[in-house]
Amino acid sequence: MTSTHKFPAWGWAVFCILLVGSEQAQQTVCWQRGDPEIPQLFKDGDFILGGVFSFHSSWKDRRETYTTKPLPLECTRDFQTAQAMIFVIEEINNSTELLPGISLGYKMYDSCGSIARSVRVALALANGNEVVSAQSESPCTRPTYVQAIIGETSSSPSMAIASVIGPFYIPVISHYATCACLSDKTKYPSFLRTIPSDYYQSRALAQLVKHFGWTWVGAIRTNDDYGNSGMATFTETAQQLGICLEYSVSFFRTDPPNKIRKTIDIVKASTSKVIVAFLSSLDMEILVYKLFDHNLTGYQWIGSEGWIFDTEINRHHILDGAIGLSIPKAFVNGMREFMLDVRTVSSWDTGLFTELWETLFDCNFNQSNSSAENQRECTGHEDLSKLQHSFIDMSLMALFNNVYKGVYAVAHALHNILSCNETCNYKVQLDPFTILQHIRKIHFNTKEGDDVYFNENGDPPAKYEIINWQPTEKGIVDFVTVGLYDASLPVDKQLMLQNTSLIWAQNSKQVPVSVCSEKCSPGTRKVLQKGKPVCCYDCIRCAEGEMSNTTDSITCVRCHPEFWSNDRRDACVKKESEFLSYEEIMGALLTAASLFGTCMTAVVALIFFRHRKTPIVRANNSELSFLLLFSLTLCFLCSLTFIGQPSEWSCMLRHTAFGITFVLCISCVLGKTMVVLMAFRASLPGSNVMKWFGPTQQRLSVLVFTLIQVVICILWLTMSPPFPFKNFKVIKDKIILECALGSTLGFWAVLGYIGVLATFCFLLAFLARKLPDNFNEAKFITFSMLIFCAVWITFIPAYVSSPGKFSVAVEIFAILASSFGLLICIFIPKCYIIILRPERNTKRHMMGKVA
Repeated sequence: MTSTHKFPAWGWAVFCILLVGSEQAQQTVCWQRGDPEIPQLFKDGDFILGGVFSFHSSWKDRRETYTTKPLPLECTRDFQTAQAMIFVIEEINNSTELLPGISLGYKMYDSCGSIARSVRVALALANGNEVVSAQSESPCTRPTYVQAIIGETSSSPSMAIASVIGPFYIPVISHYATCACLSDKTKYPSFLRTIPSDYYQSRALAQLVKHFGWTWVGAIRTNDDYGNSGMATFTETAQQLGICLEYSVSFFRTDPPNKIRKTIDIVKASTSKVIVAFLSSLDMEILVYKLFDHNLTGYQWIGSEGWIFDTEINRHHILDGAIGLSIPKAFVNGMREFMLDVRTVSSWDTGLFTELWETLFDCNFNQSNSSAENQRECTGHEDLSKLQHSFIDMSLMALFNNVYKGVYAVAHALHNILSCNETCNYKVQLDPFTILQHIRKIHFNTKEGDDVYFNENGDPPAKYEIINWQPTEKGIVDFVTVGLYDASLPVDKQLMLQNTSLIWAQNSKQVPVSVCSEKCSPGTRKVLQKGKPVCCYDCIRCAEGEMSNTTDSITCVRCHPEFWSNDRRDACVKKESEFLSYEEIMGALLTAASLFGTCMTAVVALIFFRHRKTPIVRANNSELSFLLLFSLTLCFLCSLTFIGQPSEWSCMLRHTAFGITFVLCISCVLGKTMVVLMAFRASLPGSNVMKWFGPTQQRLSVLVFTLIQVVICILWLTMSPPFPFKNFKVIKDKIILECALGSTLGFWAVLGYIGVLATFCFLLAFLARKLPDNFNEAKFITFSMLIFCAVWITFIPAYVSSPGKFSVAVEIFAILASSFGLLICIFIPKCYIIILRPERNTKRHMMGKVA
């Protein structure tokens, strides 16, 4: 059973010298083999498993100062971790189902919290030697001694060990190294772990912060691989979830006091009330002491598994109400009893029992060597059951369970390699790579029902309990499980929390609020504040015609053209449709004016009809007069087609009816004007003009002039007719229902033709205004055409500048005004004579022969 992967002797020598030099530079002591102050646990067996744990710490007083010898045993957590490993190995050795007939041994070293020493003892385990001596002629040439290494407890030492041991493919299984960087198999090919990677923990912490609506948080991390890598993933995920970090600071327990003071000053000056602490328990303890010294309370702490389950930290109740992720609680049958069995520990002839006992009970077995004046003497019979210590409450059982899984994974791999059934095949040639490959593929259930396997990165399934520190009436803190996180589930179901309000009710406080800016209510949008993170913004009211119906909207949505935003700008309501209707006052007045003009025209026609044989009616072609009255009636009535909601037929009818009736009207007026001119020319001696412009020619001229307009209208309707149109631009919050012209050229051709005829008629009437006659109709035609032209000339700018329905009203007014002008100027004077001055309605008077 030898290793097929060897490292050159010169390489080991150089590496060992570098290690010694590195430790001397750090003023850290490396204790050589045989030094009685180095606790080592050893048991021989058919296969040996190595262990690297920090029984002691090589720093004190939280200063950048190292001692020249290891401090007294104070890291009882790793001591119990070693106990857990021994328990598992003993359980496997006593099993008849797993590795029958095979005994497992162990060899454990104390790394004293030193990365350099962790590497040295790992090399000792890998090479089969004990602590490596740089002065040895051939220190690193013996075959591999251990089949796997359990440890280290933290990430940085584990990275160092995995880097060195990786080329030999000796499995390194950590129970508590969580740095996501260790999942990189190109750098750490032989590293596995039974605790989830911080990649999942960091994402879970970000989701937890997001769940409570905290978008403005501070972050403090341990300045090592664990803290930096974990916080980097948290920051990345937080940004994706819309969470901003007001600050992100780091420190290490050996930093100078002024650096830690700067961290406290940053917390003091901050406005965020939630702090995410990605710290080890040792660093968190230092921070809590400093927070207590500066009376910094009232913060909501979010903790990583590095400290959230440590019962010794919250002595000053600074962290009451803290919430964070913890390894799921576990129970291993028989482990607690084994650890508390003093006889097992006292049987180790390493001095560990003495140190453990003195640490737990603050006493000393050898009073003559005691440095404390009032320290009592240990009897060895102190009662463990009355001890208030984490050593007794087994709060770290979850970690011990990880050790349990790691050792069993190695045992199952060996069981499979050796083809064990009732017996095992001892002739199988073992090498580290084969063991590593089998461990990676292992899948089994522990006796407690835990499912154990590793993914392609050597990581176990990521599951966490969410625990909350809830103070009790007795002044102690209960660690209450308030939720779970399972990374194997869909993203929206990974975080499972109990009722949020219940959590804060149990902590006797309101849900903390930690935002840079208050939420923007519906009807507003977020505008980032210049030079600040995205969580700092102002709430700007949506503009008219825009809305936002969600909280913290980043944009306002423009309403559909047929809708408009309400006063609160949180919804779009349908715009009110506007058109000139019969019900409104303006529409009713115009309708009344139209009907009045129609009735007035009918009355005039009736008067003319009853007096059709009188000279004043017969004087100027009564036929044209009646045709003019008919066309005026149509002009008054066509204005009604402009009132009411536009439809397809009304849009086509209103402009064409208007154009044709007005041309008919102007044609009649033009005919009457020409009759006046011809009549007076005919009265001259030798003139026969009237025979060229008799009644037939007059009818024909009216027909021709009207047919030209009819042709124009037919072309307009055929090529691009008017159509109903919803105008959203004239009035922002209303829909103007109007008739689009279709062809603008067609519309102006109709108006232009009317204008040409009116101008021509006006010129003729103006020329005939001074012709001798007692009743010269040309004067009245001139006045009527002057009114007509004035109305339609002013119509153009008024029509173009009038918004919405007012443009329709302007057009109707122009039609009515010009119609009334023609009716009043041409016919009212005649009606006056017919009704009130009948004595003037004689041929003699009309010829101007009255004396």
